[in-house]
Amino acid sequence: MICVRSNPSPAPREDAWVTSYQRLVPHWHSVSLSHQHSSIPISISRVNQFDAARLDIELSAMLKEQLVKVFSLMKPGMLFQYEPELDAFLEFLIWRFSIWVDKPTPGIALMNLRYRDERAVALRGKGLEGPGLTFAQKMWYCVAAVGGQYIWARLQSFSAFRRWGDSEQRPLARRAWGLMQRIEGLYKAASFGNLLIFLYTGRYRNLIERSLQARLVYESPNMNRAVSFEYMNHQLVWNEFSEMLLLLLPLLNSSTVKSFLHPFSKDKSSSSKEDDSICPICWASPTLVYLALPCQH
Repeated sequence: MICVRSNPSPAPREDAWVTSYQRLVPHWHSVSLSHQHSSIPISISRVNQFDAARLDIELSAMLKEQLVKVFSLMKPGMLFQYEPELDAFLEFLIWRFSIWVDKPTPGIALMNLRYRDERAVALRGKGLEGPGLTFAQKMWYCVAAVGGQYIWARLQSFSAFRRWGDSEQRPLARRAWGLMQRIEGLYKAASFGNLLIFLYTGRYRNLIERSLQARLVYESPNMNRAVSFEYMNHQLVWNEFSEMLLLLLPLLNSSTVKSFLHPFSKDKSSSSKEDDSICPICWASPTLVYLALPCQH
């Protein structure tokens, strides 16, 4: 048997790692730059964004209901005249203690979302990172969401009270009314178009967010992104059921209940008139209270 001994491979030089590093450094830089420029698509749940808006509306309605109860002793109808001011005040409070101080609104916070300045993110789809809204974006958000809605609501109420649409003697008022109707129609059409774009891309729920480029992204990727509404639904069903019972209880008086339960009663002697007027022994109708004729029972 002949054993063939292979020659051992030569040992690498001591500075071999330096030459390898210098040779691979340009490749590593190119790979890192390609990863930085490559877009990482992120998908924000559209349902969560809609739920955040709905929660903000419901929380604002709850706060408004409490404020209305505070002024319940005032002159009836007086608070209705200042309803646009009340709505604007509530919207300003929500904006002041949430967006102005770089915090999300209550509904947005419950959905684990936050506003991000999309203009500062040079490369779209870079991830969840990014700065919040700037000072100008916050101010314009307040002007559009609070001031714009208040001015439009007041203008509509004033035009309806002055009957601009029915005015035949003042053409300027009719022209203003027609212009308002056109502006409202254009706004609704633009909102509908923005809704279709939002359903396709998942960005910017309304025109204000699109004009300011304020996008909703997740605050924490590891947090639960949905809120369970089971307890809330149970409470709503129970409240509606209890209100329905309160409306039906006055209609259910004692005579109605007795007539309803009469066919199901087993003891007919205690609920029928024939048992009270017939003698239980001879089955004759008595003429006196405790005397039955002709048996004298």
